[in-house]
Amino acid sequence: MTNSDRIIRLKTVLARTGLSRSTVYRKIADGTFPAQIRISVHGAGWRESSINRWIADPVGYREVLLGGQP
Repeated sequence: MTNSDRIIRLKTVLARTGLSRSTVYRKIADGTFPAQIRISVHGAGWRESSINRWIADPVGYREVLLGGQP
């Protein structure tokens, strides 16, 4: 796992993006923010590389689902 593929938690995501918790989850539901990945039974986080892609282009970011469907 490279440094850009490390898992970061919500507090770090909020600090890096400047978004509120509710906005992050709303954007995930809309497909305009990277989805979390499960890291344990009660824990989840984000790949740092996904957050970096969102930061580079927040307006144009779209979560791509399997099969290439947006």
